[in-house]
Amino acid sequence: MSVRQLVRGTVPWETIETVGQELARRYDREFVKIEFLEAENWLSTPLVVDKTWFVKVVSPRNAFVHAVFTGARNLGVFSSGTEGFFEHFEDPAEMAAHELEATEQIRAVGVNAPEPIEAFEVGSVGVVVFDYLDGFRTLEDCSENEIRSLLPSLFEALANMHRNGLTHGDLRGENVLIQDEEIYFIDATAVQKGAIPQARAYDLASALGTLEPLVGASVAVTAAVDQYGIDIVLDAVDFLDFVNIRPDHDFDAAALKGEINTRAS
Repeated sequence: MSVRQLVRGTVPWETIETVGQELARRYDREFVKIEFLEAENWLSTPLVVDKTWFVKVVSPRNAFVHAVFTGARNLGVFSSGTEGFFEHFEDPAEMAAHELEATEQIRAVGVNAPEPIEAFEVGSVGVVVFDYLDGFRTLEDCSENEIRSLLPSLFEALANMHRNGLTHGDLRGENVLIQDEEIYFIDATAVQKGAIPQARAYDLASALGTLEPLVGASVAVTAAVDQYGIDIVLDAVDFLDFVNIRPDHDFDAAALKGEINTRAS
């Protein structure tokens, strides 16, 4: 069992059955077929339902872990010289409702994300439903040449979010999906309003940390600078070490800092 599976915990099968029954009722079906999606997600149990919907089940344990992680993130951000800007939610229903809203906001500014359908509460769990992207791959599933070709689109979409006052907050390889050569973002988190410059720097640090093992520091930094300019990318340096201590990132922070600082000099 991975650390993430241990932290995420296991939603009892009877709870999953209850979620399935509620989905069948809501979408006027006699029954639904549920498949567990093999995804290393800390904060929910992801399901594919009838090859039609991507469903995330958020448990009370997920909500507790989210609160703990949010506190740790804000402490880490504070240690980087910035006031913490991540927000947490009190219960599973709030988490589900936020993810639906965040996805709607991303799509509203023209950035690809799976179509959000609804969020609701069943017993003690929150449920959020999206349109299923059949045949998707994550960024980590792509070849190096494919990733290189996708980099302009990735940073253009990220910059579009930032220009419109939105941030992702949890950018990593498994949260970037590829379908038909198009990039889709999932699992956006919440940051406090007014903290966009700092959150943008954190997003860039996360993006660079995700890309460095896949295409190398030079290629990753070049793509970021082409879209943002060196002055904005330079702000990401303050967050690289903090992002790198997260268990879902593993990259050469020194190589990225060296590339960024060389371009800035």
